[in-house]
Amino acid sequence: MTYEIAIVVTNDFNAMGTTAFIDPLRAANYLDNETLYHWELFSSDGGLLRASNGMMIDTRPIPDIDEKCLDLAVISSSWTPEQHYDDATLIKSIKRWGRRGIPLCAIDTGAFILAHAGQLKNHSATTHYEHLDSLMEVNPQVTASDNLFVMDGNILSTSGGTASIDLALHIIGAQHGYALTNAAARYIFHQRIRTTDERQNHPAHEPLGNTPSQGIRDAILLMEENLETPLSVPDIAARVGISQRHLTRLFQRYTRQSAVQYYRDMRLDRGRAFVTQTEMSVIEIAMACGFSSVEHFSRAYRRRFRISPREDRVAGRVPFQFRALPLQSSR
Repeated sequence: MTYEIAIVVTNDFNAMGTTAFIDPLRAANYLDNETLYHWELFSSDGGLLRASNGMMIDTRPIPDIDEKCLDLAVISSSWTPEQHYDDATLIKSIKRWGRRGIPLCAIDTGAFILAHAGQLKNHSATTHYEHLDSLMEVNPQVTASDNLFVMDGNILSTSGGTASIDLALHIIGAQHGYALTNAAARYIFHQRIRTTDERQNHPAHEPLGNTPSQGIRDAILLMEENLETPLSVPDIAARVGISQRHLTRLFQRYTRQSAVQYYRDMRLDRGRAFVTQTEMSVIEIAMACGFSSVEHFSRAYRRRFRISPREDRVAGRVPFQFRALPLQSSR
């Protein structure tokens, strides 16, 4: 029996995450010599839609979906998912599918749209790590996960990119066994099928790679866990069990910054995600990033990014292929 999938895309959707989800299903069909999976791409109004990488795809309108045969609805989005919150066709359809018990899947920032439609309450979901803080901040009812993909009952989600391959392979495995899963992975040259508990940014790679000093890694982890209410450097040093002087030397050696500067930049990076990816006010963002005032936050923001938060809110919402905006600064 064919598993019917409707893939709903928005303007500037994540093309790689979407096609990466589809291709293992295509391989499974080919290898099994049966149409195990059938998918079509839809959008609210149908017609040509531009992906975030500039490519164009043709879509059918959402009302064309045969809901009586629908087994999975996938929502794929990327930049500015909040622009689609007022899309009555999309939001009403998601709510209707949820009421009918049709499994829902989010690719990249599709999780924001599912959350806005009320489908992620008391569920765990993921999105691209660049948007995770925003998902947690604006949707406190959602358990935001930094795993590559999440399978939580009827709610599936993937951070995008090649993580979508792993999610699709797990769907194949659950329905048709892991012999076909392995064959499909081999066919598309996916060398290792990753599990549901694997994080987007592996500790061995972020933020300093395989540094010989566990002390600085522990210090950075403490900083990441305390962005809204920053700890003092002496407190961090005490918690990781090294002297403040030694911690200072470690930061200078491995980051070429002081611990204070590194911590401030980390908080500003979080602030930039909120500025460009949410509707939060600047004062709310400043407080969420541990700054005592809007003025302090705005001055530090301009020094770091050479643009004010209000200006960045406009510039940062230009689709990625048309701008040069380094959301993740190198340290």
